[in-house]
Amino acid sequence: MTVSEIRQKYLEFFHARGHVVVPSVSLVPQNDPTTLFTGSGMQPMLPYFLGTPHPLGTRITDSQKAFRSQDIEEVGDNRHTTFFEMLGNWSFGDYFKDEQIPWMFQFLTQELKLDVSKLYISCYKGNDELGIPRDTHSAGLWQGLFGEYGLETKIGEDPERDGMRTGERIFYYGDKKNWWSRAGAPQNMPEGEPGGPDTEMFYDFGTPHDVQFGAVCHVNCDCGRFVEIGNNVFMEYVKKGAKFEKLPKPNVDFGGGLERLAAAVLGKGDVFLIDTMQVLIIELAAVSGKQYDNAQYQKSFRIVADHARAATFMLGDGVIPGNTDQGYVLRRLIRRAIRHLDTLGVGEGTLIKLSERVIAAYKDQYHELDAAHVGIQDALREEEQQFRKTLLVGMKEFEKVAARGGTIEAPAIFNLYTTYGFPIEMTEELAKERGLQISSGATVARLVQEHQEKSRSGAAQKFAGGLADHAEQTIRYHTAHHLLLKALQMVLGPEVHQRGSNITSERLRIDFSSPGKMTKEQIAEVEKIVNTKIAESIDVIRTDMKKDEAEKLGAEHEFGATYPDTVSIYSVGPLNSPFSIEFCGGPHVKNTKELGEGGKKFIIKKEEAVAAGIRRIKAVLE
Repeated sequence: MTVSEIRQKYLEFFHARGHVVVPSVSLVPQNDPTTLFTGSGMQPMLPYFLGTPHPLGTRITDSQKAFRSQDIEEVGDNRHTTFFEMLGNWSFGDYFKDEQIPWMFQFLTQELKLDVSKLYISCYKGNDELGIPRDTHSAGLWQGLFGEYGLETKIGEDPERDGMRTGERIFYYGDKKNWWSRAGAPQNMPEGEPGGPDTEMFYDFGTPHDVQFGAVCHVNCDCGRFVEIGNNVFMEYVKKGAKFEKLPKPNVDFGGGLERLAAAVLGKGDVFLIDTMQVLIIELAAVSGKQYDNAQYQKSFRIVADHARAATFMLGDGVIPGNTDQGYVLRRLIRRAIRHLDTLGVGEGTLIKLSERVIAAYKDQYHELDAAHVGIQDALREEEQQFRKTLLVGMKEFEKVAARGGTIEAPAIFNLYTTYGFPIEMTEELAKERGLQISSGATVARLVQEHQEKSRSGAAQKFAGGLADHAEQTIRYHTAHHLLLKALQMVLGPEVHQRGSNITSERLRIDFSSPGKMTKEQIAEVEKIVNTKIAESIDVIRTDMKKDEAEKLGAEHEFGATYPDTVSIYSVGPLNSPFSIEFCGGPHVKNTKELGEGGKKFIIKKEEAVAAGIRRIKAVLE
């Protein structure tokens, strides 16, 4: 089966069981400053777990685009990719374990026809200190389903210590492995955060165990033999103080990696052998004259294929290469891909060819890729040309360092990397070619880690109190954001549209399309319009309606987003004569007067350029 066929089978399977199929949201989260990218299928669904009614009901299914920047360094093995699709089905207080587990077993064994003897399961062992019981119910359900196939199915207790005994197929793991919340283990969860036990499904590819990952192999081992293909999260708890309380209605959150499922269907433990990756690998082999199964080049094949695909999807969702936030991650992907294209002996322009292959493979499912085709190519071409100039400067600096002879110390390697964008592995390879010693890789890694931790700490400080926690002041800024966008359109013209946003309890930020810098007079006029609407005490109204009806009303869209047939609309004022109207999931204040409580005024603190044709405003209520 192809990736498209598996995706379609999954969506049809759950649609037949009462689920509404919804489209993927953008890779760039809208109004969620806690993260740079949509990194899981459940991320866009969080408001509905916290009580907001989903406009399409209690059973939802989708295939969600996702990106995890923390996996960039992991790419190169048989299973890690930065970009992936997460198949998901959701129950918002509807069905629970008794339905979900048999459905998943049926989908894997009957729809995908996976070899049952190669399926293994993990369940939550419980936490006595926190009063969270062992998930014996899930384990019992799985045991019964395997029993129908006549398979001996014992339950293992300490697989990380003891390995897997004969007949064991279901295993209990603790907080780090089989508990899910956005904050990780239950001990790390903040007040009001939902979470719960999960039961994960693994496929045994039968590869030899690598002892560098531990003395014994088990289903949650990182050696690559057992690969997780799906995770059923039973979100039934909420953190209250130091205790955990049951949610009024338990929820189901399933996430299954489409690429890994496709690899399991193939029966080969390598996600780069699936059809959507093979089109890239074949193209690379053709232009490079190298073979994918050559151990010398395989890692570079994988890195280029993954990064080209991820960069294409990011560009399709409106990310622009830059030095901060999403743009920095995109730039890093493109430059890392170029470095490994050089390793394969491939010249300029290949990234564009690979991007064309990505668009052709995915455009039927993700129409935004085809729509942004020209812009994607232009951005890749410009970024590659710019980086190759950077490499020339970096090489000059490297020559200065190399001329000193002896050992190239960690600070010099780190400086080449951070100041000149010179990849660390390139410094290492060039030094080796010239017979030079280099400082300990661990020392360089420590400097890089310290640099990253400083960046992350800065981001955490910058994004404290984001919209995801629904803080009262953040909600005010969310509504002010709607007023601001409309005011910008009134002052600068209707062609102005949002190109990104970031809202915290301290301020709001909007990126918007505009050809030039705003004048002082234009800024003052925008402020005046927003403050006038605050003073007019206008009701803010949520309405659920058909997407085409909302479009006819002129509701503002998020850039790069796709929407289901039924959507939520927020209007400032009644629908028949609103000041502003937008597709939005909320939350918002009830009336604009709440923004001016305590005599506060809307003030634009900064207006600046962030990219060609994109401006940024930071504003406050004070």
